[in-house]
Amino acid sequence: MTFAVELKGITKRFGAFTANSGIDLAVRQGEIHAIIGENGAGKTTLMNVLFGLLQPDEGTISVNGKPMAIDSPAVAINEGLGMVHQHFKLVPSLTVADNIFLGMEIRRRGLIDRAAQVERTRALSQKFGLKVDAQERVAGLSVGIEQRIEILKVLARNARTIILDEPTAVLTPQESRDLFQTLRSFVDDGMTVIFISHHLEEVMAVSDTITVLRDGRVVATRPKQELTKRELVRLMVGRDVSFDRRPRHIVQGESVLEIEDLWARDDRRLAALKSATFSVRAGEIVGIAGVAGNGQTELAEVLSGLREASHGSAKLHGKELVGCTPAEIRDLGLAHVPGDRLARGVDRNAALSTNILMGRQKKAPFAKNGIINWTVVQDEMRALIKRFDIRARGPRDVARSLSGGNIQKVVLAREFTAGGDMLLIDQPSRGVDIGAQEAIHDEIMRQRAEGRAILLISTQLDELKALADRIIVMFEGRIMGVVDGNTMDEDAIGLMMAGVDPSDVKEDE
Repeated sequence: MTFAVELKGITKRFGAFTANSGIDLAVRQGEIHAIIGENGAGKTTLMNVLFGLLQPDEGTISVNGKPMAIDSPAVAINEGLGMVHQHFKLVPSLTVADNIFLGMEIRRRGLIDRAAQVERTRALSQKFGLKVDAQERVAGLSVGIEQRIEILKVLARNARTIILDEPTAVLTPQESRDLFQTLRSFVDDGMTVIFISHHLEEVMAVSDTITVLRDGRVVATRPKQELTKRELVRLMVGRDVSFDRRPRHIVQGESVLEIEDLWARDDRRLAALKSATFSVRAGEIVGIAGVAGNGQTELAEVLSGLREASHGSAKLHGKELVGCTPAEIRDLGLAHVPGDRLARGVDRNAALSTNILMGRQKKAPFAKNGIINWTVVQDEMRALIKRFDIRARGPRDVARSLSGGNIQKVVLAREFTAGGDMLLIDQPSRGVDIGAQEAIHDEIMRQRAEGRAILLISTQLDELKALADRIIVMFEGRIMGVVDGNTMDEDAIGLMMAGVDPSDVKEDE
């Protein structure tokens, strides 16, 4: 059998760290081959080696049965490989067609033939069902359209094997399903797709063959029909993990957070949060759903005192938060897990014990009469390392020496034990592996059971489905609707995430 791609013994090291260790991978022509694994398993590194962005320390690569030395993306493209990266690389000021042909412009008499580029874009768009407006400028387009453009860029370069790195990370559920249909049409046309993901549902929905990586090694390659979601998790993590909706008792009490007609501007001074009105009660988890960049960040920053509100009110136990400093808001009882843990969650150059002290350096039992008791602080850090399974040697470890997932655990440990009765949690599972995600979810449910009010912002619908009592859906800074977590309709949520009222769709039907 001739394989579209075959890797043998691929090893890639970064200093003392081995990202890929002796990996064998064979991808058949005309299939969707998923590569799945936890964050840090080596998925993206392996694909960067295949595409020529990185050079392997050991091993060989063959494309369509021919051994290749792929020492640059240009060589990979010439051999029919294309890669759609997780972070798009488009020029906003250019049109769709100009972006697609950037670097390989169609020319006539020495000048760029933009009419020919538009015509070719339309032909590709129609052939593969990737609807775009060839003459529209990229600035202001949705991320779903931007991804179509990235795929068309690859197709315009005559790729027959396409690598997609976490392609659904910024898509609504409907956009994801459209993408899967497109990928299936590629295979029907004789092309090959390599699909990198750590989302189990989408891998099971779209792939033909699945390769599981763990700690930089291949632990299994099997046809999809031979695997269940539970078996996939066991292969990825090495044990059983549950992501079912968490059982809960009704413990909802009085309203803790009251938000009314709250507005805020983004860094460009444009309205990013518009007339938000909702409440969060004690013992309740209210989830905020939406594609990243639809006002969730501004909402979190206003509530935590990191951004000024331009209008409206946010009260914690009746006390106004708008206009307060972060320290004052913390003293009122709001603990905040920021979405960007590195920029706002920790001091990377400080010890873990110092990081855990932030925000309570003047409070008992950690300080008395302005003097910090470091023995108490370090004892607390040791206890939190054990409780939150932080992979560190001890309290004196510097934060930057930890992985991103473990830094996230440090932030969660500090905020979850801060003693406030309101938790603002932004992207709690970002950058953590599946096993750690389960532990984080357990801890969030523990906080709920203890009667804390929780506002949970997440771009992962599965996470909200597992945890939230109510789900608020945001689009372009506005609240599109509120959904009961026990009876959530993912299609309805997906429509609202795209700015569509589900009732309008039903009326049209």
